[in-house]
Parts: sequence; C-alpha cells; structure tokens
Amino acid sequence: MYKMAKNQPITHNLVPKHVKLSEKEKQELLELYNIDPKQLPKILKKDAALKGLEVKPGDIIKILRDSRTAKQAIFYRAVIDG
Repeated sequence: MYKMAKNQPITHNLVPKHVKLSEKEKQELLELYNIDPKQLPKILKKDAALKGLEVKPGDIIKILRDSRTAKQAIFYRAVIDG
C-alpha cells in the first residue's frame, strides 16, 4: 500500500503550486488591492495542498495555476482553521 510522507508537499501535475507569502509580501498585496485578509477566498489549514508549508490561520497562500491563455494565473487564499 502506498503511503504519503507526512510533511511533503504534493507534487502531482494536476495540483497547482502553492506558496506561503512572507509578512512583507502579505502587506504589499493587501495594500495593492486595498483589502483585508477576511475579503480573500479561504483555504483550510489542513488542505492537502498545504502540506509542508507550515501555515497558520491568517497566512496568505499564492496559488500558481497554468493557463492556456495567460500562461500562468495567480490566485490568493487566506488560511483558516478547520
């Protein structure tokens, strides 16, 4: 039976890259769009795509998805408990 290592990020071609923003990057993002973290879409702390990122509630995740038209699409999610 195949077991996944506990704190290893998922490296499947269908799972987009997830990156935890630094505090400086987080502040720059919030100021750029003049938003509050509560206004961002949410992602659960226990989401499988976040393994190995050592996230906590309040962190912001940058998701990089491949796009046929834009080459790469960027999405942001706020980490919540759950």
